[in-house]
Amino acid sequence: MSKAPQLLVPCTLLFLAQLFCFFHFSLGDIGTAATYSPPYTPTACYGNDASQFPSSNLFGAAGEGIWDNGAACGRQYKVRCISATVPRTCIPNKTIQIRIVDRAQTSVSKPTRGGTTMVLTTTAFGTIANGSPASINIEFQEV
Repeated sequence: MSKAPQLLVPCTLLFLAQLFCFFHFSLGDIGTAATYSPPYTPTACYGNDASQFPSSNLFGAAGEGIWDNGAACGRQYKVRCISATVPRTCIPNKTIQIRIVDRAQTSVSKPTRGGTTMVLTTTAFGTIANGSPASINIEFQEV
C-alpha cells in the first residue's frame, strides 16, 4: 500500500493552516473617517453639556450610515485605520475606542470630507493615522 493517501490528509491540513495565516478576517464593518476640529458644541446628542466629552478627546460624530435617527448617540466603537490614499498613513496595529456625541451632517465644525461613516476629533484621528489626509478607510465595531 502506498503512503501517498496517508500523507494527503496531514498535508492538506497543513496547507490550509498556512493559508489562513495570510488572510486577515475582519470582525467589524468597513467605512471611512474624516476629522473635525473645535468647537464641538452644541452637539446633536447632548447640546452644550461638557460632560459628554471623554477626557481623552477620543470621540466623534456619526455619519448618516450609522446615525440611526439619533440612536447612535452614546454608542462606542473600536476604530482602526486600514488604508489611505497615501501609503504608510495608517499607524499599524493601533485601535482606539471612541464615543459618538454628534451627527456629522449637523456638527458645528465641518468635517474635512463629507459623506464619511464617522468624523473623529483631531486627537482621535491622529492616534490612528499619520499626516493630515482628508479621510481614511477604517474598520469599526460597536462595543
